[in-house]
Amino acid sequence: MTGAKTLVAYLTRSGNTRVIAETLQRQLGADLFEIRPARPYPADYEQHVAQATRERDSGFEPPLAVRVDNIARYDEIYLGFPIWGATTPPPIRSFLKAHDLGGRTLRPFITHGGYGVGEAPSVLASHAPAARIEKPLCWKPIRNAGL
Repeated sequence: MTGAKTLVAYLTRSGNTRVIAETLQRQLGADLFEIRPARPYPADYEQHVAQATRERDSGFEPPLAVRVDNIARYDEIYLGFPIWGATTPPPIRSFLKAHDLGGRTLRPFITHGGYGVGEAPSVLASHAPAARIEKPLCWKPIRNAGL
């Protein structure tokens, strides 16, 4: 962490969100933070999806491997994550609950497989009610771009 006033925090499964997060971090001169659950998800895709679905359906918010020290020093937070099962992944919910984002600007950037942001905006609003939440920036994979 460099002491910047901007933080780029992200969760990734496949690495796509990491690429965007690292690009934002370089362009903004921001600090970079990877959100990771204390117990990693299975590497196998089907097992990963099954676990994430169970967590979503039960409302489970997994403990995080580490938290951001002194999040109050940041004025704006870019929060990146993929859409899992039409909503915000459980570790993102944990991140939002674990950090007081009151008075900060939250700029979500979301990756998805073509299904849109789902319930993410309402989850962000309920889990960070005192933050100023910007409209999400979204990326989806480009398939068969004429190449």
